Amino acid sequence: MNNSKIREYAKLKKVFLWQIAEKLNKNDGNFSRMLRKELQDEEQKRIMGIIDVIADERG
Repeated sequence: MNNSKIREYAKLKKVFLWQIAEKLNKNDGNFSRMLRKELQDEEQKRIMGIIDVIADERG
């Protein structure tokens, strides 16, 4: 599965894909389609950082 690192990390941190999309100012459907193709390492790291931010905001 493409971008499995992002998907697994989000699941580990209990962050939904729609929450990541919201932080990226994207529609959740568009974000899901974006994940169909493997992203570059820089973009993956940026999204994982967003996952951390979302998880930290929850406490």
